Amino acid sequence: MSLGGASERSVPATKIEITVSCRNLLDLDTFSKSDPMVVLYTQSRASQEWREFGRTEVIDNTLNPDFVRKFVLDYFFEEKQNLRFDVYNVDSKTNISKPVSEGPLAGWLSTQKAFRCMKPPPKSSSHPSTHPLHAPSPLSSALPDPSQVSSLHPYSLALFLLGCRWDLQKDFLGQAFLALGEVIGGQGSRVERPLTGVPGKKCGTILLTAEELSNCRDIATMQLCANKLDKKDFFGKSDPFLVFYRSNEDGTFTICHKTEVVKNTLNPVWQPFSIPVRALCNGDYDRTVKIDVYDWDRDGSFTALQPSHDFIGEFTTSYRELSKAQNQFTVYEVLNPRKKCKKKKYVNSGTVTLLSFSVDSEFTFVDYIKGGTQLNFTVAIDFTASNGNPLQPTSLHYMSPYQLSAYAMALKAVGEIIQDYDSDKLFPAYGFGAKLPPEGRISHQFPLNNNDEDPNCAGIEGVLESYFQSLRTVQLYGPTYFAPVINQVARAAAKISDGSQYYVLLIITDGVISDMTQTKEAIVSASSLPMSIIIVGVGPAMFEAMEELDGDDVRVSSRGRYAERDIVQFVPFRDYVDRSGNQVLSMARLAKDVLAEIPEQLLSYMRTRDIQPRPPPPANPSPTTGPEQP
Repeated sequence: MSLGGASERSVPATKIEITVSCRNLLDLDTFSKSDPMVVLYTQSRASQEWREFGRTEVIDNTLNPDFVRKFVLDYFFEEKQNLRFDVYNVDSKTNISKPVSEGPLAGWLSTQKAFRCMKPPPKSSSHPSTHPLHAPSPLSSALPDPSQVSSLHPYSLALFLLGCRWDLQKDFLGQAFLALGEVIGGQGSRVERPLTGVPGKKCGTILLTAEELSNCRDIATMQLCANKLDKKDFFGKSDPFLVFYRSNEDGTFTICHKTEVVKNTLNPVWQPFSIPVRALCNGDYDRTVKIDVYDWDRDGSFTALQPSHDFIGEFTTSYRELSKAQNQFTVYEVLNPRKKCKKKKYVNSGTVTLLSFSVDSEFTFVDYIKGGTQLNFTVAIDFTASNGNPLQPTSLHYMSPYQLSAYAMALKAVGEIIQDYDSDKLFPAYGFGAKLPPEGRISHQFPLNNNDEDPNCAGIEGVLESYFQSLRTVQLYGPTYFAPVINQVARAAAKISDGSQYYVLLIITDGVISDMTQTKEAIVSASSLPMSIIIVGVGPAMFEAMEELDGDDVRVSSRGRYAERDIVQFVPFRDYVDRSGNQVLSMARLAKDVLAEIPEQLLSYMRTRDIQPRPPPPANPSPTTGPEQP
């Protein structure tokens, strides 16, 4: 949808799945081959900025990877959708967990943070006065002797690393630019492009295959076992795993699933797994599905071009044939073509049995919204003194007559989208970290409308009005506590377990959290409830604690208990501010990213509770009871 006048985008013609492979990559590892990963960036039409879209998995020890993880993109025929694919060698020294828009230079932020914590050497220091950063061309300069680097003052060393971007350049393997239409328009919807970006080096190529996804939303769940597989290990039995491929229209195959490895057995039983039917056969029930059986090797890697794990054998089937296992076991012979040609008495390399197969419908976010699920939006705003005096232009809460503050923009951007999914448009709104009149009591959960019995505000404009009024009446103080307001919303969410309500808490804050232990405990408890938390950071702080709460890399835990789901999304508002001062564009960017995870978080809750969407209500539904208010 458009946001405050932002141009509306047309409905996508279809969804396109991009499969990625690379060939002849640079080898940057000393004692083995590179461990590649591909990061996809898409380019904003309005700002021309590159934003990370997604990443493949890392494949160890190969220069010719075939990645299993796909990129699924909305395809707009009438638009030029520019794509950028950056390839990295990922090892223990590489940190690209949160890259900036320019891939090869993504690591400089961590060095800059360390640099800000150091003081420059005194003028009387015996260290050289000319820092490496001041050299005419640090990227082209040779690295100094290790003894010289170790003798640098820490401040000088940070400057040197900051200037050279040394660690990230080492692990960048190349990049390719092209439009989505080029991939779709290639012969067989497949293109191969050279990788560039490393001066003086041939970086290899990237192969991209596009396939239109069908509208099939079924999920297939199956379990397989094997019997009497060939023994491949000298000192033990085999360590078998399966690789599934779907056939393409040109006779080639695309990898779509790998099972786990079962160690030291010729009779493995693999865990049940689920896969979208469209990924297995793209809705064509008679399309060939090829399944290879491999013996895992510790130093091996898996690619279709040069699989270094030991090949045991293969067999083919189809979705239609697999589905027969709903009523009976299906046994497949595992055949090794090379052995079959060489040995006259060769029978097979074992058998694989399909133990179970079931199909369930995959419900979407829209299915639940159509069925009447309401999104209940709650706001919590940071009123601590670190935000600055609201009467001063330097304050993050400054009420300018000409433009909205960062707090107001974040609130408006997220709220104006979520309010479309809440029928009564009544939003509880709280502040925390302020002294309240008249007695000066410090509160970490006070209603912005000053009504303890009913904290609801009418629409986003009502929330903004109450927020501005609170700024005029309360005293900004501290500390910064998140747990009270999280627990408040959680208590309301705990009363609704039928899927009719889903709670979204927006916390807007400027800095360091003071109750991290309690907040983690609150998040872990809330992760089992129909609830998501959005945290927007405003101002110049580094927000390391917020990144920890986000849980994208490591699931949040408290006292040995891990969050059941990832329910927190954190973004720093400064990453979305339009350089030209266009507030509408800034808000649109922010809303797109902070709300991106809400549909999947809602679906994950519904799936874990086995809650199916209700049928769409009739055209004139009878009034229903309102949601439980936090």
